[in-house]
Amino acid sequence: MVDLKKEFGGGDDKTIKVAELKKIEQKNRKMEKFVQEFRKIARESGYKGRSLVEKFKREMNKVIKRKLMEVERPPMSIEQWYERAVNLDRHLRESRQEEKRLRGRREIEAQAPKLNTPENTNERQEQKLPQSQVWPRR
Repeated sequence: MVDLKKEFGGGDDKTIKVAELKKIEQKNRKMEKFVQEFRKIARESGYKGRSLVEKFKREMNKVIKRKLMEVERPPMSIEQWYERAVNLDRHLRESRQEEKRLRGRREIEAQAPKLNTPENTNERQEQKLPQSQVWPRR
């Protein structure tokens, strides 16, 4: 806030909050943290209604924004945008983590020796030996 006062020449709190809203971006941080900060700044900025929603949409993660706008019933109010954006962000992050776990598991399985392949089972090895070298089964 001190940097903004220097940059914008002091000003009242409302002007400072508007300037802060112009600078805030979600980038890669969790939506929950972004919403908390955005809410705090927005309260004192004077932005309300549709203009606040538009500002929020402009600064949020593009993937989340696109997914929310493509649903059958997109959020309308700022509170709906906050709630649904946080939920979607959570689901996307969980999904990415699950994909990483599965990818790691597949890599481990690909590197592990194959235990039940015909080359590794005694039964298959016995069949490859000439009949004179195989013990009779009882």
